[in-house]
Amino acid sequence: MRSIWNGAISFGLVSIPIKLVNATENHSISFRQIHTADGGRVRYRKVCELDGEELSGEEIGKAYEDADGSMIPITDNDLASLPLPTAKTIEIVAFVAADSIDPLQMDSVYYLSANGVPAAKPYTLLREALKRSRKVAIAKYALRGRERLGMLRVVDDVIAMHGLLWPDEIRASDEAAPEADVSVREAELDLADALMDTLGEVDMSTLHDDYRTAVEELIAAKADGAVPATETAPAAPGGKVIDLMAALENSVKAAKAARGEEHEGDGEGETVAEVTQLNARKSTARKAPAKKSASAKGEGGKAEGAAKSTASKSTRSKSGQAKSSAEEKSSAQDKSAQPDKRTTGGRSSTAKKSAAASPKSTGAKKSTSTTAKKTAAKKTAPKKRASA
Repeated sequence: MRSIWNGAISFGLVSIPIKLVNATENHSISFRQIHTADGGRVRYRKVCELDGEELSGEEIGKAYEDADGSMIPITDNDLASLPLPTAKTIEIVAFVAADSIDPLQMDSVYYLSANGVPAAKPYTLLREALKRSRKVAIAKYALRGRERLGMLRVVDDVIAMHGLLWPDEIRASDEAAPEADVSVREAELDLADALMDTLGEVDMSTLHDDYRTAVEELIAAKADGAVPATETAPAAPGGKVIDLMAALENSVKAAKAARGEEHEGDGEGETVAEVTQLNARKSTARKAPAKKSASAKGEGGKAEGAAKSTASKSTRSKSGQAKSSAEEKSSAQDKSAQPDKRTTGGRSSTAKKSAAASPKSTGAKKSTSTTAKKTAAKKTAPKKRASA
């Protein structure tokens, strides 16, 4: 592997000569810009804005653009005169626990290779010390004209260095969090845990870039003069009200089906949860009047029962009135045989009590009571004159 930087690791008073090589490589497919009319390459030319001349690399320097747009030239000699102790040294400043490093800080990664036979012994010493302590080393180094922060850790039998962003380069995450106050139920968490367990783990070496493979196949087909068939990507679903519980349940079932596992509880009578759509809610709302008609029938049944109960009460009331009328006539005949005023008063009082005892809920009750009063009045009137 080609080295991109040569220097040394400063481990206290120990200096370890190393070479810095890239630990990763970019497999993205790059494209060139062309003129669509004739297929000619489009290139960028560096032209001076003042005189319009095209410039070579030797004629191009650096400058800082001030707030007012003016340019402040900065030469390589100016930068070289600045104190930069880490220009050729990876200076270890501390050893910390690996979990104390926020993954957000991690940037590019490099392998540190021992540079020469004399570097093998101190290199191995640092590697084994990192392994036994189960810690990582925090270091400063300079690369491509600026000082950087790095983390040294052991990967197999090699020391790897992760470039780290400075703490002030990490943006706050407050604005990215959901603004609404959302609560999650235990049942939803249980389903999420079940989905995580179903998906399980994966061998990272089996993962690959499907899109890059498709692009390579497209390029190969066009190079052979073939016109590959294009597939239209499915449109993103929209206008749905997501039922989170149903979506989680279906996700668990789909994950188990993909792994060839049988879902516990699968049977003929099992109801499969589905994502609720907006139109499904409207149809449910239209079926609501059916409940009202059912309740109306119930009220009609209650009304018929009440009418039957009223009729039964009326029949019993009429029977009671007939008995009361017979008693009043008998009482009136007994009172006519005794011309005493007290008896007369007692008869009148008995008739009134009898009339008051009869129900007044219907017209037939009022008619019977009135007839009894008139009969009693006619029979008592001559006796009052005789006593006088």
